[in-house]
Amino acid sequence: MSKKQKTFRPKARLPRGLHDEKAFEVVAQRQMLEQIRQVYELYGFEPLETSALEYADVLGKFLPDQDRPNEGVFSFQDDDDQWLSLRYDLTAPLARYVAQNYDGLAKPFRRYQVGPVWRNEKPGPGRYRQFIQFDADTVAAPGMSADAELCAMLSDAMEALGIPRGSYEVRVNNRKILDGVFEQIGIALDDPDTNNQRLTALRAIDKLDRLGVNGVRALLGKGRKDESGDFTKGAELSEDQIEKVMSFVSVTAEARLDVCNALDDIVAGNETGKSGVTELREIDALLTAGGYGSDQIRFDPSIVRGLEYYTGPVYEVELTFETTDEGGEVSRFGSVGSGGRYDGLVERFKGVRIPATGCSIGVSRLFAALQALGKVDDQALRGPVVVLVMDQARVSEYQKMVQELRQAGIRSELYLGGSGMKAQMKYADKRQAPIVVIEGEDELANDTVTLKDLALGAKLSGEISDNKEWRESQATQVSVPRSDLVSRAQSMLDDDEVGE
Repeated sequence: MSKKQKTFRPKARLPRGLHDEKAFEVVAQRQMLEQIRQVYELYGFEPLETSALEYADVLGKFLPDQDRPNEGVFSFQDDDDQWLSLRYDLTAPLARYVAQNYDGLAKPFRRYQVGPVWRNEKPGPGRYRQFIQFDADTVAAPGMSADAELCAMLSDAMEALGIPRGSYEVRVNNRKILDGVFEQIGIALDDPDTNNQRLTALRAIDKLDRLGVNGVRALLGKGRKDESGDFTKGAELSEDQIEKVMSFVSVTAEARLDVCNALDDIVAGNETGKSGVTELREIDALLTAGGYGSDQIRFDPSIVRGLEYYTGPVYEVELTFETTDEGGEVSRFGSVGSGGRYDGLVERFKGVRIPATGCSIGVSRLFAALQALGKVDDQALRGPVVVLVMDQARVSEYQKMVQELRQAGIRSELYLGGSGMKAQMKYADKRQAPIVVIEGEDELANDTVTLKDLALGAKLSGEISDNKEWRESQATQVSVPRSDLVSRAQSMLDDDEVGE
């Protein structure tokens, strides 16, 4: 006798580095994105949706090898042996779109896009392999007006979300100035012999907020061992070279022009660096004319951005308020957005230099910040009115009630399970239903319906001291003529909103 074959049952598990979002998170994030979208459209930006999949070679610098391009990106081969990759960010697909449609676009081309991106990287706390970005970019605008505008727009977006002035900063720098400093210490941008050293130094500076001065100094030198014992090789700069770089990133002043004056002294005699300072002065003039002070947008040489393709102004949106983590440690919330000028990205496709600048907001991190500030409504998605099924023979009549409520714009549903009234009430509680509608034998005989206000009941439950008082309380339910179902339900919902 053969053994009975065991049925395979897959384990219900989420892939590593991914996460699910519950209803209230989806709805609250949607409200947040809508506020940002309104700001972006006020500035004249229009939406664009690009494909989640691109040919791997479109991603350019993220293509690690020709045999299997899957480090940093998720890739697979199509049936025609072409490598496809899930987009790593929204900028590379934009560059491809612009190059493909360049002649037909109104230029400068202004677009915003929100959507998921995927990174094949080691996940960690708060670091996911899929996350949402909200980008805005201006292509074919060579002047600093485009960069100043994006900085102003990011400031406006933060304030539209209710983040008070003083709790955020848009911090701006210019990569040309750092390039000038690198030229002064002998690691020029166009020197292949020192390119790896330059990139290592660049990424070290980008970690200043996280590692502090000593940590960056170590990475600019021989290297650094972290708390786990892992060693990161440094840029191996000399002490004199390190001092020059640190003097640049350490410049600080309240007034934007004071920062420019200090940077002028550091890059004196270097044309690349002087060009970057001149561009910062132009941005300052534009921001000042628009009424944006240094308490909203300030110049900070420590902002360099780790990506190689930036060619001019770079910026980050940092939230400056303090938060306490699960371990009880207090720290500033940190960056929720960034961007910069990338005049060479479209050139990969077109063969000619096309100026472009853009910014990106990390949606999940910004959402977490709004939660920390108490700016997220946990009841953003109010549950539906639930019509209970007291008699299966009258389901069609209950469905008619639901339809009347929906036609009046009231979110509602018919209980579709097979349980009794007690279980139906528990279901309504779990759905956070504000009201349940009951039509039992007594109501049917009198052509009435009973509306039970669960939202009010939840509020009163904290105010009533004993069961007798609770049983005698009739404040949470009312019987009304069947014809008044919709009007009374709407009135109760309005009262609940006022009381929240």
